[in-house]
Amino acid sequence: MEGSGSKTMKSEKSEIPVNIIKPLTGWQPIDFAELKEYRDLAFFLVARDIKVMYAQTVLGFIWAILQPSIQIVIFSIIFGKVAKVPSEGVPYTLFATVSIIPWTYISVALSQSSQSLVSNQNMLGKIYFPRLLFPLAPVFSKLLSFLISIVLLVAVMAYYQVAPTWNLLFLPVLVLMMMSIPAGLGMWLSALAIRYRDVKFAMQYIIQMLMYTAPIVYSATSIPEQYRFIYSLNPIVGVIEGFRACLLGTDIPWLYILPGMLTAVIMLVSGALYFNRMERVFVDVI
Repeated sequence: MEGSGSKTMKSEKSEIPVNIIKPLTGWQPIDFAELKEYRDLAFFLVARDIKVMYAQTVLGFIWAILQPSIQIVIFSIIFGKVAKVPSEGVPYTLFATVSIIPWTYISVALSQSSQSLVSNQNMLGKIYFPRLLFPLAPVFSKLLSFLISIVLLVAVMAYYQVAPTWNLLFLPVLVLMMMSIPAGLGMWLSALAIRYRDVKFAMQYIIQMLMYTAPIVYSATSIPEQYRFIYSLNPIVGVIEGFRACLLGTDIPWLYILPGMLTAVIMLVSGALYFNRMERVFVDVI
């Protein structure tokens, strides 16, 4: 009896499935099926970022409006009143508001996405899950602040009596393009930040450079015509000019949007490929 019982135990143990996880080598495409399998963890990371953002704050969600409001006031005084930067006949406060709202989202999401792996390094070596969720989580969590700041944009448009037009139908496309910028750059920079901690210190210069190379405080029409195609390869240019056209009712500047959209797609795909290639060394480097 004992002998037969022991054989049964061995057979039962041999039927227990064993999953062996091995690091992938070479360039690997995005495993969307795996990302879908871990969607609950993705929702948790996004919710956690939102809670941390406003936890133990007195003003709470008001910060989402206060931060761009301060920039709008400063830019309106310095560039609108003092420097008198041309704004294509649009009141400079409205001109700046339409550009600062998407720029604030891009800069904050990019900053947090680039440091997402370093900030969560304690989780990397404990359990397995798609590390790609880390740089993507801030891209989605910051959408809440973006949506709240739209209230400020609507208020400024109402003050200047600017009514929406049919151009508003193109806004979702520009929002997706806006999200792809911190997603693509975030995957590149977060993977680099694991090996080179200089990325953390370089981010403030990168953000400033991106700000002044995009038409946030000035119009893209101020760029000489022979350089406009090269200038439009910056996807932030297409987002800012596209937002202005959609919200202010001017002609959609496809000459700025389409080249920038192509750059954003290349940046997004290459960032995902590079991130997947470097994922196998994350834990070892940390």
